[in-house]
Amino acid sequence: MTYTTIRHDLDDGVLTVTLDRADQLNSFTPTMADELERTFREVNDDDAVRAVIVTGAGRAFCAGMDLTAEGNVFGLDESMSPSLTDMQQLDDPALVAGVRDTGGRVTLAVHDCRKPVIAAINGAAVGIGATMTLAMDARLVSTKARVGFVFGRIGIVPEAASSWFLPRIVGLPTALDLVLSADILDADAAVAAGVATGPHEPDDLLGAARALADRWTKGRSPVAVALARQMLRRNAATQHPVEAHRIDSLAMFETSIGDGKEGVAAFLEKRDPQYTSRASQMPGFYEEWIARDGG
Repeated sequence: MTYTTIRHDLDDGVLTVTLDRADQLNSFTPTMADELERTFREVNDDDAVRAVIVTGAGRAFCAGMDLTAEGNVFGLDESMSPSLTDMQQLDDPALVAGVRDTGGRVTLAVHDCRKPVIAAINGAAVGIGATMTLAMDARLVSTKARVGFVFGRIGIVPEAASSWFLPRIVGLPTALDLVLSADILDADAAVAAGVATGPHEPDDLLGAARALADRWTKGRSPVAVALARQMLRRNAATQHPVEAHRIDSLAMFETSIGDGKEGVAAFLEKRDPQYTSRASQMPGFYEEWIARDGG
């Protein structure tokens, strides 16, 4: 498939997605949103991929929205007058094209992804460049990284569902300070705030991200990884632990009669397991659960 704003490189099960507008510091556009959303939806059915790394070409990760576009720079249709009721129909083509936050479309696709997603933040990551990474499972920064939730500087609000993700990562008081101050953090400050891990030397960043992807997914059951990722993301937000128990029970049942049999046998026989499940073929309850949960 042809992409114009990103690049795909697949190596031994790890897909590296590179934001590829280096001359524009990989600034975000509606086209980039479309291509990233499509990537994270389609990777669910690609059993050649076990993990995804996202990084930036050149010296930036993503310098935020491209503010040089004509008209509404966020790609929104100013002729519309959307209401809260309208937003119950997120698949309405008019809302998709003219109202829905493009960053949120990307982070919701990342949230729904069945593969672990790791951000390798090699340089400036501000605005959407920062918030898009919050839906990912880890954020590794190089010593050259700069991270900023700078919306207050230009009179807008945090987007990309970051008001949901950021407090879960750093806690509400820190999230409020990061957003309301609109400070740009250097790598050490981003790590201290709990936004990221590292920092790594620039030449070591992708290697560290790759090592983490391998540690999480190599020799693991693809279905068990996908289920565990979604269980931790979704069950933690339920009102009562019994809701998690319902999902745990179904997931344990399905994995126990699937790759779990091979895992137990390999453990007892002191050998490496040979898992055969595919994340493109999830247990029967999965789609109903994700749909019910808003995915």
